[in-house]
Amino acid sequence: MPLRPHPNTTATLTPLAQAVRTVLASALLIGAATPALAQTTAPASGEVTLPSVTIKASRAANAATEGSRSYTTEATSTATGLSLLLRDTPQSVSVVTRERIEDQAMDTVEDALRNTSGLSIKNTDRGRNELSARGFKITNYQFDGVPMFTGNIGVETISTEPFDRIEVVRGATGLLNGAGDPSAAVNLVRKHADSKTFTATAKGELGSWNHRAGTLDLTTPLNSDASVRARLVLHANQQDAYIDLENTKGSVFYGVVDADLTAVTRLSVGASQETRQRNGVYWGGLTYWYADGTRTDWDRSKTTATRWNQWDTEETTAFASLEHKLANRWRLRADLGHRQQVEDSKLLWVTGTPDRATGLGLSAYPYHYRAEPTQTHAGFSATGPFSLWGREHEFTAGLMRSQLKDGWDNRDAAGDVAEVGNFNQWDGSYPEPAMTAFYRGNLGTTTQTGAYMASRLQITDALKFIVGGRVSSWKRDEDVGAWTPEAYTLRHSSVFTPYAGVVMDLSDNVSAYASYTTIFKPQTEKDRHGQYLDPLEGNSAEIGVKGAFFDGRLNASAAVFRVDQDNFATPDAGHFVPGTATVAYLAAQGIRSQGIDLEVQGDIAPGWQLGAGWTQFSARDAQGAHVVTEHPRQQLKLFTKHTLGGALQGLSLGGGLVWESTPPVTATNPVTGLNERVGQPARAVLDVMAAYAFNPKTSVQLNIGNLLDKAYYSSSWSGYTYGEPRTFTVALKHRF
Repeated sequence: MPLRPHPNTTATLTPLAQAVRTVLASALLIGAATPALAQTTAPASGEVTLPSVTIKASRAANAATEGSRSYTTEATSTATGLSLLLRDTPQSVSVVTRERIEDQAMDTVEDALRNTSGLSIKNTDRGRNELSARGFKITNYQFDGVPMFTGNIGVETISTEPFDRIEVVRGATGLLNGAGDPSAAVNLVRKHADSKTFTATAKGELGSWNHRAGTLDLTTPLNSDASVRARLVLHANQQDAYIDLENTKGSVFYGVVDADLTAVTRLSVGASQETRQRNGVYWGGLTYWYADGTRTDWDRSKTTATRWNQWDTEETTAFASLEHKLANRWRLRADLGHRQQVEDSKLLWVTGTPDRATGLGLSAYPYHYRAEPTQTHAGFSATGPFSLWGREHEFTAGLMRSQLKDGWDNRDAAGDVAEVGNFNQWDGSYPEPAMTAFYRGNLGTTTQTGAYMASRLQITDALKFIVGGRVSSWKRDEDVGAWTPEAYTLRHSSVFTPYAGVVMDLSDNVSAYASYTTIFKPQTEKDRHGQYLDPLEGNSAEIGVKGAFFDGRLNASAAVFRVDQDNFATPDAGHFVPGTATVAYLAAQGIRSQGIDLEVQGDIAPGWQLGAGWTQFSARDAQGAHVVTEHPRQQLKLFTKHTLGGALQGLSLGGGLVWESTPPVTATNPVTGLNERVGQPARAVLDVMAAYAFNPKTSVQLNIGNLLDKAYYSSSWSGYTYGEPRTFTVALKHRF
């Protein structure tokens, strides 16, 4: 774990340490260190006297979590590109470690984010999710720190098997991400082939609704000195669901080769492919009201899907990174990334208000959607120390370019569609209609380039500044399609997003911090002069304290934040875009969110891990109306595990809960015409686990989700979707 020096720890160079002095002088004269050196003076004796340099005597932090048995990590670089201890990062940061992923049986990224402090995830339907933080949707994702797109089916649906950990930075993250919302950035950090000996783990699972899964994860050296190593992760799963008609088959392949080309140069090359075949998945949600204006109360197994509904996805990624360490402790890194998602969904939208007695009154809309969004990314960065004012500091700079080609084709019913009939007796045997040929719905290319830099300045032993900024260029070329009647190009050049933070050590364990971060988001609305509105501007201000205890094995934080998003598109009453019947817009002051964020992650005692967080905020637009109304304003998330000893050696017990307040979502009653609160009332869902290690290699684990079988809405978007009832999973794991 990180060794934090005493505040008075310094190293003073003297004439007696000639050899050390010479080596240090050579290192400081390389690269960014050169400007930091003061003019030297050569006395008559021939000796050279160098200025005193204060050096922080801490070793490089290790961010990897696999095998750590911990619920926290030593460092993260997701916020700034600098590898900083959590205590030294001036933003709210959560890390879902490999240990916690396995303890809570988090099969998908969605499972992990649902248990992450400060984040809210809601099911748009049974195929998609919406993720939010601090009153804004989350649209920024990374793989190993490389920004990637989301797509119609978000990153949160993929498996956790290829990943070592998931890092989440809350607030604006424009420094490394460029365009997006001031909510959070989610960084998925992959596993690597770090073991120099052969290791393998096999796991089999059985669970509710015919859940069956198997995983093989192995690492092996590929040459005699283990300088080249490979890792392979294979996973397959199949299960039905608590929703009628629904079943899923999935598979995951992930492979990576890590090669130590020299003692200071490392190459990593890898690829992954994940497929999911989902049948009987419904689109939209269950209707709130009967035709008489009374509320519905469907069974949790109720569906609007047909027997021919399908929602299939395939996700392919490839990546390469080359890292070289210089003699002066600088690191150079180059990254290439590719991601493609294929989606083929054939669905039926069922909407309306049925008669309570007859079940009649609903209408249906069949739809076939097909998309293949593809993104490529290239980046280069340099990171290292430099000397200034007699102290050592750290600097990073990078260039990146990404291009996304996206859009979709779709087709509709070729003629009249059949009546839904009595929805009370719906069994999915709705006839599949003849469909039109595919036509283009949308097609375009988004290109983003950026140059960024950031520096951690060690002003005193206790005081640190982190300053930086990014210059971005963003362009969208849109082709003609059913959703875009005319082609256009939208361009924003030289957009500057600053970053500023300060950290003050109050003691050996506690720091206070403040930060100001920004991000921008282009928008396509035009004003009365036919000009595109300026991008949305997201600004986050945060003040807090952080603590690192038990030699960094426990991290805690408390923050107060405020987030503003301005230039929000508002209709310009009575004005139209020139030459069109399209309403013109004004850029107005937009959304303000403010609240508090509390979190504890790590070991509270030997063998006792804890992850807990409380979030509370308000978020309203310029007119005072709630925004992102699907999501709760208060959340408590808690999970703890204790490994027993003595006569119960090998037994681990754990449990936790997710509590959410009632979200401010409303919908219009079709009879009264009044808006009514339709969100899930405040609720708590309790999970438990137990694991037993027969020996150091073999263990069994039981997880029970929603132990009390709480019935609740997991979404209220255009209708509602139920959360998962009580579920169990038993897993048998063996390490070779």
